[in-house]
Formats: sequence, C-alpha cells, structure tokens
Amino acid sequence: MYDPVQLRTFLTVAQTLSFTQAAGRLGVRQSTVSQHVRRLEDATGRPLFARDTHSVELTEDGEALLGFARTILEAHERAAAFFTGTRLRGRLRFGASEDFVLTRLPEVLEGFRHEHPEVDLELSVELSGTLHERLDAGRLDLVLAKRRGRGDERGRLVWRDRMVWIGAEGLRVDPERPVPLIVFPPPGITRARALEVLERDGRAWRIACTSGSLSGLIAAARAGLGVMAHTRGLIPPGLVRVGGLPELGPVEFALLQGHRSTPAAEALAAAILWGGDRLSRPA
Repeated sequence: MYDPVQLRTFLTVAQTLSFTQAAGRLGVRQSTVSQHVRRLEDATGRPLFARDTHSVELTEDGEALLGFARTILEAHERAAAFFTGTRLRGRLRFGASEDFVLTRLPEVLEGFRHEHPEVDLELSVELSGTLHERLDAGRLDLVLAKRRGRGDERGRLVWRDRMVWIGAEGLRVDPERPVPLIVFPPPGITRARALEVLERDGRAWRIACTSGSLSGLIAAARAGLGVMAHTRGLIPPGLVRVGGLPELGPVEFALLQGHRSTPAAEALAAAILWGGDRLSRPA
C-alpha cells in the first residue's frame, strides 16, 4: 500500500528536482519531504532519487514509479469528486506556452474535461512573454508558462529543467562566424535568454529564422538553418544538442493565476501540478 500523501510529495520532488522547492510548493518542512520520500523508498524497497549536495535526479525505479503514482492519485481524485458531488461550472480561460505543444498536456486537459464537463475551457497557446502580458491585463485566468528569469518567483513551480542549444544532427557552429539563430519573435523569453548569453560571452550572432510557432522553428532547425535554444527535456525528434556555445542556464515553468481565483482554475491547476511529469517529456 502506498500512501497518497507520500506519492504527492514524490511527484512534487520529481517535477521540481529539489527537496526545498517541493517543500515550498506543498507548504511543509523540508524534513517532512525527506521523511515522505524515505518512507516511500522503504515501501518500494528501491532508491527513487540519486541525490547529493548539488543535484537531485530520478533513478530508473523512480522513473518507473511516476506512472503508478499518477494513476493512484488520479483514482483518489475521481473518488473524492464522485462522493463530494462537486460540479464545477463556468468559463475558464487557460493559456499554455508554445513549449507544451508537443508534450502530453492534451492528456491532462482531456482528463480535466472528462471530470468537469460543464466547464467551458478556452485554450490559448502563445509565447510565454505574451501569456504573462495577457494574464496581467486580465484576459486569462490561468497560465502555464516559463518564468521570466532570475528573481521571478511568481506562481507555483511546476517543473525545472535546463536550456540547451539544439540543431540538426551533424550541424557545427563555426567559432569564427556569427551564430545563426532560430528564434521566436519578441517578447519570447527563450529568445531573450539566447541573445543575453551570447552578448555576455562576446559571441557575434545573426537571426537565421524567426517564427511565432514552435513547429516552424523545428522545421527550420531540421533543415540545418541554425541553432535554437530549447528545454533539455523536450528536444524534438530529429534534433540534437549542439556544443561549443555558452551555457544557457536553468528554466522554470510555473502556474500563474489571474486577479480572481475560481474553483475551476484551482481544479485545473491541481490537475497540472499532479500531472507535471507528463509535461516534461515529448509526446
């Protein structure tokens, strides 16, 4: 028997790769998070995380437990919704970053629609920077997007990763020539990060391709037009990491709510938080 509370803690650590961040999101002490993980490891008889003073990573057994944990928690949520008889209604304006176009976000949204059929869900897929602007203007109720950068702690952290340079297999960047960039238009957060690190490193660059859609950027990268900055865990098929360029650093994806909180927004936020491991992998 696996304790749902411990499973929720496990999923939160898996998504944030940080015992400290998981404690903050769950509203408990870090020692409680450690205790929950230790008890779950005792119950499974397997180590679930490889951790040291600098990093936290899932083990193979931890990866295997992700699916089981999510299934168990979803069953608990369905049972609770059935017996409490809650029926959510109304309109929910949800914005998701372009980064999630090729992930399993549709599965999370499908589950939400199944559980709450009387909620009118309006989905907007935009650049993270645009979503922040629309949320601030009151035109969205809930947003799943990149945080703007260092010092931005708005919203609830869904998961953390690193950004890397990617391109077509065999692509080499000539250190004597400007770096050919494939980027979103402003106010793309990824674009801003790419230009910032190149400027700081003293590397010349040129825009080889601009597109407002992720599929357009991927097509250009597969054609070998240049390199693009992208989340490490979501590298699309046909593209690989490219070396010889400055580190892009970490990236955080968070859930941000608008000026007014609604039961529907809270329900979708909960579904995304507990299904966050689906979002950190390509579909």
